[in-house]
Amino acid sequence: MSFSFARALAVVWKDLLDLRKNKGMLYSMLALPAVIVVMPIGVVATYVARPDDPNLKLMAQYYDLTVNAENATRFLVEKVLNDWFVLYLVMPVFVPILISSHAVAGEKEKRTLEPLLASPITALELVVGKSLASLIPSVIICLIAFVALCIGVDVVAWPLTHSPVLPNTMWTFGVIVISPLFAFFGNGVAVLISARVGDSRQAQQFAGLFVLPLVGLAAGQFGGFLKAGLGYYGLIAGIVLALDVVILLAAQRLFDRERLMSRWG
Repeated sequence: MSFSFARALAVVWKDLLDLRKNKGMLYSMLALPAVIVVMPIGVVATYVARPDDPNLKLMAQYYDLTVNAENATRFLVEKVLNDWFVLYLVMPVFVPILISSHAVAGEKEKRTLEPLLASPITALELVVGKSLASLIPSVIICLIAFVALCIGVDVVAWPLTHSPVLPNTMWTFGVIVISPLFAFFGNGVAVLISARVGDSRQAQQFAGLFVLPLVGLAAGQFGGFLKAGLGYYGLIAGIVLALDVVILLAAQRLFDRERLMSRWG
């Protein structure tokens, strides 16, 4: 049977309808974006409210001794945005993990996979449909969070900068290139793990471990031990792209109809 995008879209529509009914899942999906948007805006607003505070110079010189009092506040504003960029990258990994773990492993818990496979749908169409049902909301949430962050930061920083701070080159590259790659990675990891474990909670817990390296990276930047720039994130994008290819190849080997019936039935 040839691949039918219409059948894959039917799976997408089914999973999105199920997602709408799961209020707890929706709240979980929105919690992290809300923090990532509100927190840096609040920190930038605090810096801009008292730009002449001598403590700001001391804070800036902790990271760079060449910073003087005149540009200490601007330096700290840019530092905050660079640091929170790492945490922003957690979002396109975290949100697909939540959705995919529930949608894929949930079929095993509810014993609804066999009726799906009994319908005129191939295993590839099933996996593509469930992946799109995870990726589409994730990418939309990331874009909305980015737009809200840009507006909020530019509004509170305007009295200091008199020009937009966001979007800059690094953030734009992250949202357009790195974010979709990370979303695909998070979805692929969740799907592969869900095929091996018993329920959605276990899938979320195991897949969530893949967020830890990003959290460690963020800790290094907040502590001043790591100074990651555009070139560094370009390298990260290349690595994640390679991992996405590996995940895609692994998924093709794992998700044949017989395996789905034997493991998920």
